[in-house]
Amino acid sequence: MAQYIAWDVHCAFTEMTVVNSRGKVVKRERLATRIDGLAMVLEEVSRPRWLTFEEGPMSGWLYREFHDRVDKLVVCEPRRNHLVAKDSDKDDPIDSEKLAQLLRGGYLKAVHQKNSLEGAIFKQFVGAYHDSVRDRVRMSNLILAQLRRFGVFSSEKNMADADDRKALIKRLPRHRLLREHLELLWLTYDRHAEQVETMRRWLEREARREPTIRRFVEVPGLGWIRAATFFAYADTPWRFRSKQALWKYAGIGLERSHSGAGPTQVRVAQCANRHLRGVLVGAAKTAVRTADNPFYNQYQRWKEEGTSARNATRNVARSLAATLWGMWKNGSPYRPQLVAAGGSTADTLALCR
Repeated sequence: MAQYIAWDVHCAFTEMTVVNSRGKVVKRERLATRIDGLAMVLEEVSRPRWLTFEEGPMSGWLYREFHDRVDKLVVCEPRRNHLVAKDSDKDDPIDSEKLAQLLRGGYLKAVHQKNSLEGAIFKQFVGAYHDSVRDRVRMSNLILAQLRRFGVFSSEKNMADADDRKALIKRLPRHRLLREHLELLWLTYDRHAEQVETMRRWLEREARREPTIRRFVEVPGLGWIRAATFFAYADTPWRFRSKQALWKYAGIGLERSHSGAGPTQVRVAQCANRHLRGVLVGAAKTAVRTADNPFYNQYQRWKEEGTSARNATRNVARSLAATLWGMWKNGSPYRPQLVAAGGSTADTLALCR
């Protein structure tokens, strides 16, 4: 019976687990990360024995020391390990069994769903609008890149008008195929721009009918599109147990990680809703450019305390999110005096400097 050994290696210690061919754990032990101690315990495991640990700074050293002491040694790719559930054979019965086992173990993460058909349709339209904006920007970048290939530099704003395009064409080499290609690209760009403008009008029309969105647009930095996007993707304030949970979901909160004897690492949440992150960060940048609002005052205070401009803007985005969340829960209008008295928590600010 083969013995499968896995090491989780840290500088101070190594966690070892031995599993037999039946999948039963037969040994667990924490060892100091020293060659003599690891070798002594390794020799206690009967052959044939296979050993694995993840690629990292010490993997080459450990491989050189132990590849002759086992029947097979595999230094594995850590980024692939999260796909272990998708590995091996695949068909519907196997997939359902995996899901049942994950459900039984409590490992499934619920994805929030909208309860109403109207809410689902509105959210889909908001997403379609942002997709259309992205398509327009993509076509603009293609055209600008084509112009740069021939030494002509411009911007999306300076090529929207027909007269501007004629001036750009005159600066290009006199070649029929090049000009026909640009005209075709501009035709596609115009269609995307027209679609974006039409969808913007429709989205604003629908947003004006929702009382919550009408209250959101009173907050500095939020217009109809940003307010509608926050409303559609947050869906309900009751799905978040705290404002910190909302911050993490929106990609402006903090997550902590710790391993071994190392320090606790703090960083901005990586797995997030990109639409909410864009709305809140964009609204924060707009708000701090206008002096007559409490978010601008918060930004200036954090800058004076030594917070970088980037982190101060993210703190303003957190304050904006907390304000919208509170207005939504309480059904209250925007009250700037409460924003001026509140703000992000002190520990959050300290971690973001």
